[in-house]
Amino acid sequence: MQVRRLHPWPSSVAEAESIQDRLRGHVELTGPTEFALVAGLDVHYHGDDAVTAAVVVLDGGTLAPVEQVVAEGRVAFPYVPGLFAFRELPTLIDALERLTVTPDLLVCDGYGLAHPRGFGLACHLGVLTGLPALGVGKTPFIGTHEPPGPERGAWTPIAHEGATVGRALRTQRGVKPVYVSQGHRISLDTATGQVLRLAARFRLPEPIRHADHLARHPS
Repeated sequence: MQVRRLHPWPSSVAEAESIQDRLRGHVELTGPTEFALVAGLDVHYHGDDAVTAAVVVLDGGTLAPVEQVVAEGRVAFPYVPGLFAFRELPTLIDALERLTVTPDLLVCDGYGLAHPRGFGLACHLGVLTGLPALGVGKTPFIGTHEPPGPERGAWTPIAHEGATVGRALRTQRGVKPVYVSQGHRISLDTATGQVLRLAARFRLPEPIRHADHLARHPS
């Protein structure tokens, strides 16, 4: 698949923030509700700067694997809170461009709108690919929320600066919630429903679980 190159890779914090500010206006918060192919994306670090990016495409109905790819790279941008995506995007894009199929939904291990500048990894990947994208965080990043009820499917809104930027979602009874946010071309209701559907057995959605395993064990 092809990924649009809408900007050069930044060499400074100011350049990175300017890119986020410019592309944030391209984010769309509505879109499809059904997805035939669902891709999970994750990155694993080896030491300080070597990374493996993995993309695993699953059948949206059966969750059977359709295709998986990996790419190796080195991080060229420093660790700066809110700009973490620039460390992982180059290698993730290399992996995406190795796919022979085009997924209908990107499920990212990270954040979308629930981000200090309202433009996390899921937003960035969605805008660059033009595909619906959502973020699933393992821990809260910004905003405040009440604990969701103990039952599977319970959720509470994540509020930040007077706006709802995501949901804390309980995917399994008695297990810590995950933090869902829109990335691009998807509503919050649809993103929540997809994460719950894709996490039928475990806390994390199956596409992310598969991508995490592949990134850790690419051979």
